Amino acid sequence: MGHHLARRQLLHSSLGATAAMGLLAAAPGAVAAENEGTNDELLEQFADGFSFQRRSPVLHSPAEQGLDYEDVTFPARDGVPLEGWFIPARGSDKLVIANHPMGFSRSGIPAHLEPWHSLWAPSGNGFEVDLTPDYRILHDAGYSVLAYDLRNSGLSGEANGGISSSGIYEARDVVGSLDYVRGRRDTRRMAIGLFSRCLGCSSTFAAMTRFPEAFDGVRCLVGPQPVTAETILQRRLDMMGLSDRLDDLERLIVLRTSIGFAPRSPREWARNVTVPTFLYQVRDDILTHPSDVQEMYDNIPGREKRLQWIEGTTARWDGYLEFQRRPEPMLDWFATHLR
Repeated sequence: MGHHLARRQLLHSSLGATAAMGLLAAAPGAVAAENEGTNDELLEQFADGFSFQRRSPVLHSPAEQGLDYEDVTFPARDGVPLEGWFIPARGSDKLVIANHPMGFSRSGIPAHLEPWHSLWAPSGNGFEVDLTPDYRILHDAGYSVLAYDLRNSGLSGEANGGISSSGIYEARDVVGSLDYVRGRRDTRRMAIGLFSRCLGCSSTFAAMTRFPEAFDGVRCLVGPQPVTAETILQRRLDMMGLSDRLDDLERLIVLRTSIGFAPRSPREWARNVTVPTFLYQVRDDILTHPSDVQEMYDNIPGREKRLQWIEGTTARWDGYLEFQRRPEPMLDWFATHLR
């Protein structure tokens, strides 16, 4: 959500020096009224940015990693066309299905370029995340890979009015990816593991809640940084000095998406996770709070689960690059469960 800090800075700078001097000279009541108007406008922009995420382009391809791949398209459970890559590992009978975080595509996010840089740099995330090296690591470890764009992301179709639903509708994409690989002659008998990132992980939790039968035979899940909408939005409001405006922001989001915070609950969906699950998270992530992922982890039933903290950074993007930097724990999880 770092782009909303940038929007606030833009809003304030647009007042200009003359307007700022006028505010300083005005009576206290007038200043308060002006600030309230600015804050209301900021909340409107905040609600827009959260409800309708800017699409990140697909700027990289597996070819850059020396990988052969196939461009594929398949329907979500409700028919929305999803675009992806199938990357075969010759002779392998094991498959990892990968999706992506909110605001990303299957190839990552170009936060080193405008307009993404200005949107994300204020939260310390103004650098690129290229996800294609992840697919090289998985391929070299002996896994075929299906990487796809969620609805309203990358090159996949627009659906549900273009809104982001924090996993509610995106769950249909997760199930669609499973339907697809089970329908392909060359993948239908493969052992399946899931690499579901951020929004993709929350969507997987939601899919396990709504479509549990779709996960029969899925061996395991690796989930970087799932997040609860209410938590991340409250953190952004705190940083903007608007801690007491969460209810107002929720009302604006409901007006845009018809969905409040209560239904957007990966912490509750986690109670329905039925596969061995490895979560990892930047502990001091400036955009959220460690208690959010901790509660999700605690709510996952069963003993085959693991939570790993990433230390020494406040940048959320470092969590998405962790697999490229230190893949061994995640590869061990896949190797243990995809036998």
